[in-house]
Amino acid sequence: MTITSGETLPTIAVTKVTPSGAEATDTHSYFAGRRIALFSVPGAFTPTCSAKHLPGFIDKAAALKAKGIDEIACTAVNDAFVMAAWAKSANAGEAVTMLADGNGDFARAVGLVQDSSKFGMGERGRRYSMIVNDGVVEVLNVETPGEFNVSSADYMLGQLER
Repeated sequence: MTITSGETLPTIAVTKVTPSGAEATDTHSYFAGRRIALFSVPGAFTPTCSAKHLPGFIDKAAALKAKGIDEIACTAVNDAFVMAAWAKSANAGEAVTMLADGNGDFARAVGLVQDSSKFGMGERGRRYSMIVNDGVVEVLNVETPGEFNVSSADYMLGQLER
């Protein structure tokens, strides 16, 4: 079952990847007491994710933070090493924190998985964005498969301006 607005995120182990290294954490600790813009991509280094999704959040980081977002995070069913390499290649710096969901535990727990076997990628997280306030989902934007509209930084910024 897919998580919905108003629900609390389940506590799942993830790896936080920053410019200074990787550290084990869990979703309860990471989201506690802060308002986080979280977006999920099917995979690091994949075409739409690398050309549009991650760059959009990097470019709009200051504008999102000006609207009350404390941190921007990207999650994917990739290991911490891949997420770190992707952040470095995209010059994410301090703008976007990577949350590696290497085994897909978080994606499954929130009910947002997709079968990408036909692309040789196995089970992955769906493309979505959400605003999480102190661990509670305020807004959830899930893409129709193959689309990139409602999970973009621009779309989220528009939601924050309402």
